[in-house]
Amino acid sequence: MNKLLAVSVLVALLALSAEGFRLARQAEEEEGTLTKISGAVKSYYDSAVDTVSGYVDSIKGLKLEEKAKNLYSETSTVVSTYAGIVQDQLYHFFHH
Repeated sequence: MNKLLAVSVLVALLALSAEGFRLARQAEEEEGTLTKISGAVKSYYDSAVDTVSGYVDSIKGLKLEEKAKNLYSETSTVVSTYAGIVQDQLYHFFHH
């Protein structure tokens, strides 16, 4: 019940403060079609750049490059070991 009361008070305060918040009016300018299109393209481009930057940051956080290097080195070590064993077995099979 206390949580409901607290949420109600916060919502009421938010509603009252939102009414009092007014933006200053900017001088109205007529925008041409080219200005509107270039503005839309710029906003889409900025949004795409921000999204890609977020993905790159999250990938860097996973340290995938380091994991790939470790996987390659461990795999090459194991493969070279077993290749050496197979080579020795074939040598001894053909040269009694």
